[in-house]
Amino acid sequence: MGEISTQMIKELRARTNAGVMDCKEALKEADGDMEKAVDFLRKKGLATALKRAGRETSEGLIHSYIHAGGKIGVLVEVNCETDFVAKTDEFKTFVKNLAMHIAASKPLGIRREDIPEEVVRREEQIYREQAAEMGKPEKIVDKIVQGKMEKFYEESCLLDQQYIRDPDITIHDLIHDMITKTGENLTVRRFVRYQLGGE
Repeated sequence: MGEISTQMIKELRARTNAGVMDCKEALKEADGDMEKAVDFLRKKGLATALKRAGRETSEGLIHSYIHAGGKIGVLVEVNCETDFVAKTDEFKTFVKNLAMHIAASKPLGIRREDIPEEVVRREEQIYREQAAEMGKPEKIVDKIVQGKMEKFYEESCLLDQQYIRDPDITIHDLIHDMITKTGENLTVRRFVRYQLGGE
Protein backbone atom coordinates (compact mmCIF):
# COMPACT_ATOMS: atom_id res chain seq x y z
CA MET A 1 0.00 0.00 0.00
CA GLY A 2 1.34 3.43 -0.94
CA GLU A 3 1.03 6.72 0.90
CA ILE A 4 -2.30 7.47 2.60
CA SER A 5 -3.70 10.45 0.67
CA THR A 6 -5.27 13.53 2.21
CA GLN A 7 -8.41 12.78 0.21
CA MET A 8 -8.72 9.35 1.86
CA ILE A 9 -8.32 10.89 5.32
CA LYS A 10 -10.91 13.54 4.43
CA GLU A 11 -13.40 10.89 3.27
CA LEU A 12 -12.89 8.77 6.41
CA ARG A 13 -13.31 11.84 8.63
CA ALA A 14 -16.56 12.72 6.85
CA ARG A 15 -17.85 9.18 7.44
CA THR A 16 -16.74 8.71 11.06
CA ASN A 17 -16.13 12.18 12.53
CA ALA A 18 -12.85 10.85 13.97
CA GLY A 19 -9.72 12.98 14.33
CA VAL A 20 -7.09 13.29 11.56
CA MET A 21 -4.47 11.19 13.36
CA ASP A 22 -7.02 8.47 14.21
CA CYS A 23 -8.13 8.34 10.56
CA LYS A 24 -4.51 8.12 9.38
CA GLU A 25 -3.80 5.29 11.84
CA ALA A 26 -7.01 3.45 10.82
CA LEU A 27 -6.17 3.68 7.09
CA LYS A 28 -2.63 2.41 7.73
CA GLU A 29 -3.98 -0.50 9.79
CA ALA A 30 -6.51 -1.29 7.05
CA ASP A 31 -3.97 -0.97 4.18
CA GLY A 32 -6.06 1.83 2.69
CA ASP A 33 -9.30 -0.18 2.69
CA MET A 34 -12.00 2.37 3.56
CA GLU A 35 -14.56 -0.13 4.95
CA LYS A 36 -11.94 -1.85 7.15
CA ALA A 37 -10.78 1.57 8.39
CA VAL A 38 -14.38 2.46 9.35
CA ASP A 39 -14.67 -0.85 11.26
CA PHE A 40 -11.30 -0.22 12.94
CA LEU A 41 -12.45 3.20 14.18
CA ARG A 42 -15.81 1.83 15.32
CA LYS A 43 -14.10 -0.92 17.37
CA LYS A 44 -11.66 1.59 18.84
CA GLY A 45 -14.57 3.87 19.72
CA LEU A 46 -16.45 0.97 21.29
CA ALA A 47 -13.44 0.15 23.51
CA THR A 48 -13.23 3.80 24.60
CA ALA A 49 -16.99 3.91 25.23
CA LEU A 50 -16.84 0.78 27.39
CA LYS A 51 -14.17 2.42 29.58
CA ARG A 52 -16.49 5.38 30.13
CA ALA A 53 -19.64 3.31 30.74
CA GLY A 54 -19.37 3.40 34.54
CA ARG A 55 -19.05 7.17 34.85
CA GLU A 56 -21.98 9.07 36.32
CA THR A 57 -24.31 11.02 34.05
CA SER A 58 -26.18 13.74 35.93
CA GLU A 59 -26.38 16.48 33.27
CA GLY A 60 -28.13 16.40 29.90
CA LEU A 61 -31.31 17.43 28.13
CA ILE A 62 -35.01 16.69 27.96
CA HIS A 63 -36.25 17.16 24.41
CA SER A 64 -39.80 17.25 23.08
CA TYR A 65 -40.66 16.40 19.51
CA ILE A 66 -44.09 16.70 17.89
CA HIS A 67 -44.73 14.93 14.59
CA ALA A 68 -47.48 14.43 11.97
CA GLY A 69 -49.31 17.68 12.64
CA GLY A 70 -49.60 17.11 16.38
CA LYS A 71 -50.62 13.44 16.18
CA ILE A 72 -47.40 11.94 17.65
CA GLY A 73 -45.36 13.38 20.51
CA VAL A 74 -42.15 12.25 22.18
CA LEU A 75 -40.37 13.36 25.35
CA VAL A 76 -36.88 11.93 25.82
CA GLU A 77 -34.25 12.48 28.53
CA VAL A 78 -30.61 11.89 27.59
CA ASN A 79 -27.92 12.35 30.23
CA CYS A 80 -24.23 13.18 29.90
CA GLU A 81 -21.50 13.96 32.43
CA THR A 82 -21.15 17.75 32.09
CA ASP A 83 -23.30 20.78 31.36
CA PHE A 84 -20.62 21.83 28.84
CA VAL A 85 -21.41 18.84 26.57
CA ALA A 86 -25.17 19.19 27.17
CA LYS A 87 -25.02 22.71 25.69
CA THR A 88 -23.17 21.76 22.49
CA ASP A 89 -25.03 21.78 19.18
CA GLU A 90 -23.78 18.25 18.50
CA PHE A 91 -25.40 16.89 21.68
CA LYS A 92 -28.64 18.81 21.07
CA THR A 93 -28.82 17.44 17.51
CA PHE A 94 -28.14 13.93 18.80
CA VAL A 95 -31.02 14.15 21.33
CA LYS A 96 -33.35 15.63 18.71
CA ASN A 97 -32.51 12.83 16.24
CA LEU A 98 -33.14 10.28 18.99
CA ALA A 99 -36.58 11.80 19.69
CA MET A 100 -37.40 11.69 15.95
CA HIS A 101 -36.28 8.05 15.82
CA ILE A 102 -38.55 7.18 18.78
CA ALA A 103 -41.50 8.91 17.08
CA ALA A 104 -40.96 6.85 13.91
CA SER A 105 -39.98 3.48 15.36
CA LYS A 106 -42.32 3.07 18.39
CA PRO A 107 -39.97 1.27 20.81
CA LEU A 108 -41.63 -0.42 23.80
CA GLY A 109 -38.64 0.18 26.08
CA ILE A 110 -35.00 1.24 26.15
CA ARG A 111 -33.54 -2.20 27.00
CA ARG A 112 -34.84 -5.75 26.75
CA GLU A 113 -35.51 -5.86 30.49
CA ASP A 114 -37.78 -2.79 30.12
CA ILE A 115 -40.31 -4.73 28.01
CA PRO A 116 -43.18 -5.77 30.33
CA GLU A 117 -43.06 -9.48 31.25
CA GLU A 118 -46.65 -10.07 30.09
CA VAL A 119 -45.84 -8.65 26.62
CA VAL A 120 -42.80 -10.95 26.31
CA ARG A 121 -44.83 -13.97 27.47
CA ARG A 122 -47.66 -13.16 25.03
CA GLU A 123 -45.24 -12.87 22.09
CA GLU A 124 -43.52 -16.15 23.02
CA GLN A 125 -46.90 -17.89 23.26
CA ILE A 126 -48.00 -16.64 19.82
CA TYR A 127 -44.74 -17.78 18.20
CA ARG A 128 -44.89 -21.14 19.99
CA GLU A 129 -48.46 -21.77 18.79
CA GLN A 130 -47.57 -20.74 15.21
CA ALA A 131 -44.58 -23.13 15.14
CA ALA A 132 -46.59 -25.97 16.74
CA GLU A 133 -49.33 -25.58 14.11
CA MET A 134 -46.68 -26.18 11.45
CA GLY A 135 -46.14 -29.60 13.08
CA LYS A 136 -42.52 -28.94 14.05
CA PRO A 137 -40.80 -31.05 16.76
CA GLU A 138 -40.44 -29.42 20.22
CA LYS A 139 -36.67 -28.84 19.82
CA ILE A 140 -37.24 -27.02 16.51
CA VAL A 141 -40.17 -25.08 18.01
CA ASP A 142 -37.82 -23.75 20.74
CA LYS A 143 -35.31 -22.59 18.11
CA ILE A 144 -38.03 -20.92 16.02
CA VAL A 145 -39.40 -19.12 19.11
CA GLN A 146 -35.88 -18.02 20.09
CA GLY A 147 -35.24 -16.61 16.59
CA LYS A 148 -38.58 -14.79 16.46
CA MET A 149 -38.06 -13.33 19.95
CA GLU A 150 -34.65 -12.02 18.87
CA LYS A 151 -36.36 -10.26 15.95
CA PHE A 152 -39.07 -8.96 18.31
CA TYR A 153 -36.42 -7.41 20.60
CA GLU A 154 -34.61 -5.86 17.62
CA GLU A 155 -37.86 -4.17 16.62
CA SER A 156 -39.12 -3.28 20.11
CA CYS A 157 -36.07 -2.24 22.18
CA LEU A 158 -34.69 1.22 21.47
CA LEU A 159 -31.03 0.17 21.87
CA ASP A 160 -31.46 -2.83 19.54
CA GLN A 161 -33.37 -0.95 16.83
CA GLN A 162 -31.77 -0.01 13.51
CA TYR A 163 -31.28 3.74 13.40
CA ILE A 164 -33.84 5.22 10.96
CA ARG A 165 -31.25 7.59 9.42
CA ASP A 166 -28.64 4.84 8.99
CA PRO A 167 -30.01 1.26 9.11
CA ASP A 168 -26.44 -0.13 9.08
CA ILE A 169 -26.11 0.82 12.75
CA THR A 170 -28.25 0.31 15.85
CA ILE A 171 -29.17 2.99 18.39
CA HIS A 172 -26.66 1.27 20.69
CA ASP A 173 -23.93 1.91 18.05
CA LEU A 174 -25.12 5.50 17.59
CA ILE A 175 -24.80 6.16 21.35
CA HIS A 176 -21.32 4.61 21.45
CA ASP A 177 -20.24 6.77 18.50
CA MET A 178 -21.50 9.83 20.39
CA ILE A 179 -19.63 8.75 23.55
CA THR A 180 -16.44 8.59 21.48
CA LYS A 181 -17.07 12.04 19.96
CA THR A 182 -17.94 13.79 23.24
CA GLY A 183 -15.49 11.92 25.48
CA GLU A 184 -18.30 11.48 28.03
CA ASN A 185 -20.56 8.67 29.10
CA LEU A 186 -24.14 9.09 27.80
CA THR A 187 -27.34 7.45 28.97
CA VAL A 188 -30.84 7.42 27.53
CA ARG A 189 -32.61 7.77 30.87
CA ARG A 190 -36.27 7.54 29.80
CA PHE A 191 -38.73 8.41 27.10
CA VAL A 192 -42.47 8.58 26.58
CA ARG A 193 -44.22 8.41 23.21
CA TYR A 194 -47.78 9.62 22.73
CA GLN A 195 -49.93 8.85 19.71
CA LEU A 196 -53.29 10.56 19.26
CA GLY A 197 -56.05 8.11 20.10
CA GLY A 198 -53.48 5.51 21.24
CA GLU A 199 -53.09 3.97 24.68
